[in-house]
This record gives sequence, C-alpha cells and structure tokens, in this order.
Amino acid sequence: MPSPTPNIMSTQSVSTRITPSILSADFARLGEEVRNVVAAGADWIHVDVMDNHYVPNLTIGPMVCAAIRPHVSVPIDVHLMVEPVDDLVPMFAKAGADYISFHPDASRHVDRTLSLIRENGCKAGLVFNPATPLSYLDYVMDKIDLVLIMSVNPGFGGQSFIPGALAKLREARARIDAWTQAGGQDIVLQVDGGVKIDNIADIRRAGADTFVAGSAIFGKPDYAGIITSMREQIAIGETTAI
Repeated sequence: MPSPTPNIMSTQSVSTRITPSILSADFARLGEEVRNVVAAGADWIHVDVMDNHYVPNLTIGPMVCAAIRPHVSVPIDVHLMVEPVDDLVPMFAKAGADYISFHPDASRHVDRTLSLIRENGCKAGLVFNPATPLSYLDYVMDKIDLVLIMSVNPGFGGQSFIPGALAKLREARARIDAWTQAGGQDIVLQVDGGVKIDNIADIRRAGADTFVAGSAIFGKPDYAGIITSMREQIAIGETTAI
C-alpha cells in the first residue's frame, strides 16, 4: 500500500484481518464451518466465550477450541466474556488459542491476568465495552498485543453496530500509534459487534485493522463473496479522506 498522506488515515500501511466468529456458525458441523470460512479467505477464527455471569448468555468452553484447532492453521482468537478470568486462561492456551482477550472489569488484577496469558504462550488482549473507558490502558500497554473495541454490548450475536464506537476506535488508534511510534510493540486494534459490508469502510477509516464478523458471514450462502466484498470496502476506507 502507498505511504499515508496528511489527509488519509494514518493506518493505511497496516495489514488488516477478517476474523469470523463461530458464535454464528452451525455447531452441528463446526469443523467443516471453520475449514470453509478459512478457505474463503478468513485470516483468524474468533471464539466468543460467555459464562451466563459476566454476560447473559452461555456459549462454549476450552473443549470446543481444542476441537476446532486441528481443522485450521490460522490463529484462534479467544474472547473471554467471563468472570473470574484467570482459571480459564491456561485451559484455553492448552486448547490451542493464539490470542486470549478479557474485559478489565472482570479481573481483579488486570496486569496479572495479562502476564498470565503471555506466560501461557498466548498473545494478550484487553476488551472494552461501549461504556468502559480506555483509561485502563494507561499502565499496561507494555503487556498488550490486542485491543478489542466492542461495538455492541456483549452477550448475543446479531446486534446492530453502535455508532459511538467509531469515536472510541479513533481514540484507541491514537493511543496505539503514539505507543508504537515511541518504540513500543505492535498492537492489533480489533472491533466486534454489528460489523457488516455496509459499515466496514467507516470502521476501517476510524482505525480498526481487525474485524470480527459473525452473522454477516456464517449462515450466508457465499462466504468467499462476503469476505471479498468486505475487503473491497476496507480498501475504500483506507483510501478515502477523513
């Protein structure tokens, strides 16, 4: 990609990733589903873990992560919507997770949980609900590999994108860029919730580089067509003036 110009988004040179969420997949044929979506061009697989405690829904545990691991070679991105967090980290690491992300308000010691994820051989992520302030990042940037901005309130798939998430993405992008420009490690900026073909350009323009999509992909007749269309819109977001 060309170098950014002053009126083009600063993330233009950053690679992007589409990570379908298996929350919307057909669980009766989950291995086939993840193989098909990767063959269609998905970069990662996103695993939404809900405990009916931190969020009002109950989904899957480490055994499902372990079951899909042999079916794909791409990174598996585990999003823990659970409380407490720490006991599950080693389980998902052993099950084949590459990234493990959690919500700061679900951990009593955010720094310790981030360290635990890395000690278990995974990359660590911090997740921000629509009303959660980014100030949690102030003292732990050195332990973070991924920031996930929720563009819905977590708990259920198929929700509509909350427009206010765009401003939060821009703020998170500015924080990450300042950190990396000062010599810090690379940090992925992910978005999850209501991501679709018709809004992904705006989301990219706001600074996201990794896009979780569930119902927008799974259950549709042409996974490759949808992922291709998403990439086309991401490219529009990269080349359109702010």
